[in-house]
Amino acid sequence: MHRSIYLVRHGESVSNAGGITMPHALIPLTEAGRKQAEALSARLPAQPPRILASPFIRALDTAEPYAKRRQVKIEQEPLLQEFDMIDPVLIAGMDQDQRRPIADAFWKEGDPTKQMGEQAESFGQFASRASAFMTDRLPLLPDGTVCFGHGIWIGMVAWKLLGFGADTSDDMRRFRRFQTGLPLPNGAVYALEELAPAQWLLLNRFA
Repeated sequence: MHRSIYLVRHGESVSNAGGITMPHALIPLTEAGRKQAEALSARLPAQPPRILASPFIRALDTAEPYAKRRQVKIEQEPLLQEFDMIDPVLIAGMDQDQRRPIADAFWKEGDPTKQMGEQAESFGQFASRASAFMTDRLPLLPDGTVCFGHGIWIGMVAWKLLGFGADTSDDMRRFRRFQTGLPLPNGAVYALEELAPAQWLLLNRFA
């Protein structure tokens, strides 16, 4: 049976707008992000059977106007959450420009097992989490399900669908180049279209 599963990147967050570092799960939407969340309903299924969201505030708040309008409960799904790349304690008080060199160094080093602090996850752990969604959750989702999450997570799904690995330093660096070039503005919508059991096509739905 053909299914379409929608993947939505959250609206603009305070971090996206260059704000001071906060714990990842607590970063809120900007006013522009809230307007993007309100506008999403016109581009998503009118009767979604399920709405899943990352437990991070910016994803939940992006899903909220749509869920309220469609009268569907939001289900929190930890597998959808952002890549916790750097422990916020290590970058407390920094703005986006100050954080960027630290993030760039992490990707340049390309160690899939490295965790930057106790509250961070490794690239390998992040990739495994995306894989777990695709193998364990995706087969069970009904047609028209909408999932609210994060840009780098959608990028990892695209990477996995193309058959690329996420195990070595080269894999990690290549993924970063791929992900930064993938069109994923805040509020972007992609659709996973089922071609056959366990075979999916990712389509742009935000243009």
